[in-house]
Amino acid sequence: MRIPIDEELPLAREISIRLADDARAIESGEPSALLEAVTPTTAELLRWWFDASLSAGRPDAFHEGQRDAILAIVYAHEVLGASNLRELYERLAPSALSAAQRQELAHERHGHPKYAAKLATGTGKTWVMNALLVWQHLNHLATPADPRFSSNFLVVAPGLIVYERLLDSFRGRRVDGVRDPSTSELHARRALFTPPRHERAIAALLASGVVEKHEIGLRVPAGGMIAVTNWHLLAGAEDPDFAGDANGGTRSRGRSADDPSRAAVESMFPLSPGAAGHALEALDRRAQRGRPLQSLVDLPDLVVLNDEAHHVHALRAGQDASDVEWQQSLTAIAATKGRRFIQLDFSATPFDETGGGRRPRRRYFPHIVVDFDLHAAMRRGLVKAIALDKRSELAALPLDFTAERDEHGAVVGLSPGQRTMIRAGLSKLALLEAQFAEIDPERRPKLLIVTEDTIVSRHVEEFLLEAERLDPEDVLRVDSGRRSELGPKEWEPIRARLFDLDRQARPRVVVSVLMLREGFDVDSICVVVPLRSAGSGILLEQTIGRGLRLMWRGDPVVEELKRETRERMRRGLEPANHFDVLFIVEHPAFEAFYDELLGDGLLAIVDDDGTAAVGDLERVELRPDWQKYDLFVPEIVREHEEELVEPRIDPRSLEPCRFELAVLRRAVGRGERWSSHDLQTRTQYGDYRVDGGVMTATGYNDFLARVTRRIATVVGRAFTPAAARFSAASRYPLLVTHRARIAAWVDRYVRDRLFREPFDPTLEDGWRVLLLPGVAEHVAGVFSTALVETQQHRTVATALVEQRSVAEIGSMLMRARDAVPSRKCVFPALRVASRGGGLERRFIEWADQDGRVEAFIKIDEYAHTFLRRPYLRSDGLPAWYSPDFLVRTSEAVYVVETKAQSALAHPDVERKRRAALDWVETLNRLPAAARSGRRWHYVLLGEEAVDAWRRGGGRLSELLELERLSAPTPGGAPTLY
Repeated sequence: MRIPIDEELPLAREISIRLADDARAIESGEPSALLEAVTPTTAELLRWWFDASLSAGRPDAFHEGQRDAILAIVYAHEVLGASNLRELYERLAPSALSAAQRQELAHERHGHPKYAAKLATGTGKTWVMNALLVWQHLNHLATPADPRFSSNFLVVAPGLIVYERLLDSFRGRRVDGVRDPSTSELHARRALFTPPRHERAIAALLASGVVEKHEIGLRVPAGGMIAVTNWHLLAGAEDPDFAGDANGGTRSRGRSADDPSRAAVESMFPLSPGAAGHALEALDRRAQRGRPLQSLVDLPDLVVLNDEAHHVHALRAGQDASDVEWQQSLTAIAATKGRRFIQLDFSATPFDETGGGRRPRRRYFPHIVVDFDLHAAMRRGLVKAIALDKRSELAALPLDFTAERDEHGAVVGLSPGQRTMIRAGLSKLALLEAQFAEIDPERRPKLLIVTEDTIVSRHVEEFLLEAERLDPEDVLRVDSGRRSELGPKEWEPIRARLFDLDRQARPRVVVSVLMLREGFDVDSICVVVPLRSAGSGILLEQTIGRGLRLMWRGDPVVEELKRETRERMRRGLEPANHFDVLFIVEHPAFEAFYDELLGDGLLAIVDDDGTAAVGDLERVELRPDWQKYDLFVPEIVREHEEELVEPRIDPRSLEPCRFELAVLRRAVGRGERWSSHDLQTRTQYGDYRVDGGVMTATGYNDFLARVTRRIATVVGRAFTPAAARFSAASRYPLLVTHRARIAAWVDRYVRDRLFREPFDPTLEDGWRVLLLPGVAEHVAGVFSTALVETQQHRTVATALVEQRSVAEIGSMLMRARDAVPSRKCVFPALRVASRGGGLERRFIEWADQDGRVEAFIKIDEYAHTFLRRPYLRSDGLPAWYSPDFLVRTSEAVYVVETKAQSALAHPDVERKRRAALDWVETLNRLPAAARSGRRWHYVLLGEEAVDAWRRGGGRLSELLELERLSAPTPGGAPTLY
């Protein structure tokens, strides 16, 4: 774990020291004192999240900063178990408690467990929040009486933009105006957050527990709640149509010097009738205001997750901490819960600034337990590198670069300095656009202009459109003034364009005031022009934060170039390329702020020296005659197998029930309580239970669902042993996929055919007759028989094979120094690794010289995904394997893996070989026409064999043939295929 250097973060420093060994042990799968000290559920989660052997096969993984935040909060809360912040200090850092600090921590706002995570913008705070939510909920399900855990969550956003982002995370993104639950982050990335055996528990919480701000107080889900709101609701300053006063505005909120939490509650609760001005309409509005807060006060336990939590705190001029109304409300909610109230704060800037001048003093939150700052994030390449674009014309600007104003202080236009800075930003944007488009046309850099106020933003928009001749579609002005001008209906399309910025070519420029400080989570901001009148550490870091998120991910060549850029910047050199570099077109007067914020060689000062944005990276297209060198790979979409037909049943043709409806109605009408005995478990059930496995039915829809499930899964074998029942269920898997259709058939049968007369099961609880002995069994029996008969009619399907071309990827990215020319490949050059690529380079040159080699390709593991093969690693975990080369001769296609001699004995190399041998054996069973009339072979070549054979003047094709003849099969015997 990273140890904070700042002495103002004593909790974070002490926890990082204590957990350093535990973090390494958990990652390597070794015993850990932390895992022994936490609950079994927590230990399972920590292993799932951070054990390298478990996370290696997943597409997502927590980085070091996220891991440290999760471990720190789990340790502080679950292991140390302090009931308030003062106890936490006494157990972790008692020497840090001065007299003033003890007095501060005695305040009631610190009277419950609370922890703050200092995580740099762009480093994934939402993932940490999600993981901690899973940790709390699963532990609460396991031990409901444990006061350390809860299944009730209040997720608080600083504004509507972050509020919408959080709803996207928990409820899913909007698709055609409706939120799609499958896109919620906890569901879409469930392999990251939740071990498989707990997926149902988290899915149930997401399905019924997510509550939007207008539902708080109206709906309290029994199985747990994730209430999402913006802080204005808690502060009593919500939108007028939600909690306004009698005149439609927001009422002023008084405070009590003796009891600020009571003042916060009373400011939101309705007043007593009879007082002057307390009309019924005003009381009703104020009752609406009090409802959400009171419902949270009434909860037995609650975990509050404050996103961008620097909004919680404020300081008086005398530097004494005071509560904003958001924190007052949290204190009121916590007052009824004691240690069952947990406050988790997340912020990149968890501090207040006090004092004036150019260097205000920072006062950090006292409850920060982890510090992963911008320095650490930049060093690890988790965010963009930052460069100040210092051009000669900017250096000549006067220090007064604010907007021009008249004698009354009203803005009348942009200053010459501001116009120059905007033009510089547009020039840098044009450079990035042109060069990025040559590498990847889908990567579209954007320019963000941050203005002083909404008046200045209008002048900026006018300047871009009229003076710089930008198309209106290229400019998007986003500020509160424009939202007020347009209204909700016209504003929504603008908001949609804003959050879809990464995927659209236009707009190219976004103009904003402070509305986009938080929650504006796009990747494509590459240039920022800050037009502001004063310097502030918080404002500065938040402005930079809008462009920190990485734009280029995944490609190994680009990742290498980015590493070189970071290394050059550490040595005080300008970046050699502009991949994931954020350019700040800043006035020289503010360089000191950036140097203080970053320092340590992490900030580059760049001049307009013509550096190529993409460095020496180039995109290599297909050669003109590429068809001669194309290799086709058979991809088996479906094996040769028997295919089940889709079931078809006419409910009207099925046999009706032998019972008469009138007789059954009289039986139910006698009021007897029916019960049955499960023949397998010998358990007696009441409340209209039925024999035969239909189980409880509390309504007609429930009856349909349970009968359908029985039909689809056990196909009428209700009283057979378990093994036989599940064997039958797996015998007809197609039926399970048609449950909705089967339910509709059952419903039609019950209504039109079951009793030989029309029957409405929803009238006067008529469905209860279906629960009488024999009736449900009959329904299940006739459908099971009919369905089995339909599944006995099968068609034989031949293998379905698609031919995949190695040329279908269209192009390859490579650096000039790593490109090896080739004459027998679909590309005129092939890419080898920058480090350790000597064997691959020699192989390519040798293949080019062998007259018997018709064509070959160096496989790109990221682009040629259809050539990846699954295998089990030596530790038993699933993984993917991509060979190095495909080589085609007149008689065969060779799948080739080249390895250094020392790597041949690695157990995973053997496992990859066995997987590849199985694959080529499967291909060779296909008809000859499906594999271009050639047999496929797998060859594992060691470096010594390649070099020795080549020195002796041998051909590559001869070595491949010799090696494949001597290679053993997966069973251990030599192979001749």
